[in-house]
Amino acid sequence: MAHPEDAVPRRRLVLLRHAKAEPGRGVVVDDRRPLALNGRKQAGRVGMALTAAGLVPDLALVSSALRTRQTWDLASAHLDGASGIELQVRDELYEASVGDVLDLLREVPPAMGTVLVIGHEPTMAATASYLAAEGSDDAALAQVRVGVPTATYSVLETAADRPWSDWGRAAARLVHVGRPS
Repeated sequence: MAHPEDAVPRRRLVLLRHAKAEPGRGVVVDDRRPLALNGRKQAGRVGMALTAAGLVPDLALVSSALRTRQTWDLASAHLDGASGIELQVRDELYEASVGDVLDLLREVPPAMGTVLVIGHEPTMAATASYLAAEGSDDAALAQVRVGVPTATYSVLETAADRPWSDWGRAAARLVHVGRPS
């Protein structure tokens, strides 16, 4: 994921679909579905992958659904400096639209350089596709256009002088889509 622009300060948005959840059963309310055993393992691997890629967030915006909160809890245990990450659990991210995600980004303080959003499909992939500008990675763009599997994250970036409030259609380069094995 090295780029010629690596020396230039930038803002980065990481959009993560929660890890694998238990299947919905008639008695369980959807937002209360917990992670499956495999999902618990996936979440830990996501945290390790984000640390290895230098994508430890300054701010984590996490859907209020149980599976997204568990994804955060397990991933953050593997993030360097996790105790310094600001966490916001947001009801708006459950059943969110792309517009809802952008509204939350517009509230992000300018000091935040890297923001992680943990949410649901199809919104995480649709947001990445919506934000992807010219110069985005072709393979990553093809992936987000069809949707992403559980525990998959998309990385978008812009120059650091572009405020979060200016993020909109084609506002950032989609540089990577990852899913730890």
